[in-house]
Amino acid sequence: MVTSKFREREVASSLAHREALGDSNAPVHGTEIAKAARTAILQGFVGSLLMVAGSVGVGWMATTTGSLIRTPLFIIARTSPVGVISCTVMLCIGALLLLRAWLRIAQRIGGWNPSSRPVLWRALWMWVVPIMFSLPLFSRDTYAYIGQGRLMEQGLNPYTNGISALSNYFSLGPDKLWTEAPTPYGPLWLWIEQGAVWLSAGVPELALIPFRLAGLAGVILLAVYVPRLAALHGVNPERAFWLGVLNPVLLINFIASAHNDSLMLGLVVAGLYFASVKRPVLGIVLITASIAIKPITLIALPFAGLLWAGARAGWGRRVLYWAATLALSMGLMAAAGLVNGLGFGWLGALKTPGSVWMWYAPVALLSGGAGLVVGLFGGPGVPVSDVIQTAATAVSAVAVVWLAVRVPGRGFGMPAPLDDESAFNKTVIRQMAWAFAAVVILAPVIQPWYMVWLLVFFTVTGIADGPQLRTVFYLTAFFTLIALTDQLSVFQWIPLEVVRGVAIVIGLAFIAYLVFFDKKTHVLFRPRRGMVKLRLKPKA
Repeated sequence: MVTSKFREREVASSLAHREALGDSNAPVHGTEIAKAARTAILQGFVGSLLMVAGSVGVGWMATTTGSLIRTPLFIIARTSPVGVISCTVMLCIGALLLLRAWLRIAQRIGGWNPSSRPVLWRALWMWVVPIMFSLPLFSRDTYAYIGQGRLMEQGLNPYTNGISALSNYFSLGPDKLWTEAPTPYGPLWLWIEQGAVWLSAGVPELALIPFRLAGLAGVILLAVYVPRLAALHGVNPERAFWLGVLNPVLLINFIASAHNDSLMLGLVVAGLYFASVKRPVLGIVLITASIAIKPITLIALPFAGLLWAGARAGWGRRVLYWAATLALSMGLMAAAGLVNGLGFGWLGALKTPGSVWMWYAPVALLSGGAGLVVGLFGGPGVPVSDVIQTAATAVSAVAVVWLAVRVPGRGFGMPAPLDDESAFNKTVIRQMAWAFAAVVILAPVIQPWYMVWLLVFFTVTGIADGPQLRTVFYLTAFFTLIALTDQLSVFQWIPLEVVRGVAIVIGLAFIAYLVFFDKKTHVLFRPRRGMVKLRLKPKA
């Protein structure tokens, strides 16, 4: 005889909800999990479709050379205030529905057992495939990629020339930042840019396709290797998949915006996995391929050397494997520089992304505020800001070195050794995550996709329920809002302030609803104290 009953259960997890108990009462079998998650997956799918529809009016296009801009649908959507605002509303609601779907799918699955993996993959495909067909959203970096590819095709050095070296460069539609700035990307990405321009025969719409495919490849690499790397560290792989791969900030920036950070991050995670399972050469090759996309992942090299050296390595062995790691990686980069004739030109261009600053970056607030105050009193405000930013960069470099050398091992001055190889590997990658965090937090610019780097690195080593997970929820909501309100493509005769104001109002209202009023999701954003009563489904 089966009866329904109430029982009291202490809520130890911020994910605890009526549909997500995280114990034997959560769905176990694949069919049950699929049924429980169906509504959340469909909600995210609808959100993705709305984002595609919204991109017609406010997605980024080449300004004069594209053919889409001359079609009736795009003319109606982009040239009238009603069309632009309607597309803005659809875009915002779509992205925010994707955020809610991400929260709800965790509540609906709950148990995080292997049977949930196919459901998570289904959600990934249903959320990603529609966005693949949108115009670039929230960023026009893809048009900078096209311009840099044309520089390569015309035999110009992108490490010394900005896109302004091209004839009629303004028709490509890149951000003004890139018109004079050299590229900060590595040789592998330059070849991808050049190949995209060659394959498209100069048609901007076609040239976007390879960059979207590169973004998709990066997400697939993450979907494969984030769970594997998490499992090596004793972290639930299905939960890691949901937290680190399905996250809407990742999908927005890696698929909708088509940033090359997607392929960069996918390659470095794959490389760390192979370095952790004692295939160090393959791991270092993959990490070097990541560096050849964006050189920021140079930070991962000393930690890859530690994984190669092993838990029982002393100082001598560590120095040897650090040297071998650096020699192998830089040897490959030198070979690439020899082939393209540009050498190590990317080293001098590493400062390019730092030429702007973001209001929510702590160092930007500190340096900008200090410079403003000094300037008001007649002092050298700009030099003061530069000094603060330079000092922060130096501190971040010291932090990276400190975190690499302080990993437990056998040798004078090291912390107590970790004989367990799995625990050692987890510690190494956790230290690496903090190294990346130091670089990001102490930079004058923090782009939304920088959060994704940190999210993935901390996810594979474990993000605990409670304050840590709630921090991820709040950051995900914040950076989703930043994306929606930062870069919208609007013609100059349509008031951008009005369009952006609409996006801000919708974004703030929806997030406030999720945090305070939504009966399903508000529990995720606040601490749960004491005991609550949960109604259980009848069970045999």
